[in-house]
Amino acid sequence: MPPARTLPQGTALALGGGDDDALLALLCELLPPGAGPVEVVSTAATQRAVKTGRNYVAALRELGCARAYLLRVDERNPANRPAALRRLERAGAVFFTGGDQERITEFWLNTPALEVLCRRFMQEPGFIVAGTSAGAAVLPDSMIVAGYGARSLTKGGMHTAAGLHLLPQLIIDQHFAERGRFGRLAHAVLQHPAALGLGLGQETGVIIRGGREAEVFGDGVVMVVDGTKLRNDNLGRIGRGEPVAGENLRVHLLVAGQRLDLRTRRVLPAQTGNTPD
Repeated sequence: MPPARTLPQGTALALGGGDDDALLALLCELLPPGAGPVEVVSTAATQRAVKTGRNYVAALRELGCARAYLLRVDERNPANRPAALRRLERAGAVFFTGGDQERITEFWLNTPALEVLCRRFMQEPGFIVAGTSAGAAVLPDSMIVAGYGARSLTKGGMHTAAGLHLLPQLIIDQHFAERGRFGRLAHAVLQHPAALGLGLGQETGVIIRGGREAEVFGDGVVMVVDGTKLRNDNLGRIGRGEPVAGENLRVHLLVAGQRLDLRTRRVLPAQTGNTPD
């Protein structure tokens, strides 16, 4: 079992990409009464970031989140500006859109804005952080930034980088089944055996409440890769381009309503009558 670490009090929503309707509806549903605005962050969008963000704002307002706004953090809008910090202090939820997750870390890591986000997520049970696709992958301590096909199972064929450090001891990969990403997630867990790998299919995600349990929602499958009992990996003995190996990786396939205890790594039964659509 991985070493203990202080757990966040907030709620995280992570979706594997694709159609975001279920995630947005769930975000609106989970916002506590009287919560602050939803701040949409489209930093990850590589093209038409403002249009992307405004489209999400419009979608959230149609779903009943009347106070949804676009919070710009990018080349021209630094994360340390006072107006951005004030908005993050008042927000009820922060939602990261898809795109390139390295753009998020480029403009958010080591900033006062991320300090505010982390503090509120760690301390406030009603606070929500959500992300889809790249916006989901960036939430844990580490994120996968490169790895494709068979090459992802060779040394040097998969790379991770620092994420936003909101979700301890997790690695989240997105568009998982659709883009054949099992190899790179397994390799990432070999590299970071204390971290639990979550592969999110499109239109499929997890709700993580208080850092303790992950509950699956959506139409597809979440694949869990657990390296707790990993042994005999060869990462320290092989050269670049050689195939990686390891024994005793545990894999689970979870669908809507099933839950995973993030501390014990045990799969829990679905809660009848309390499953998100």
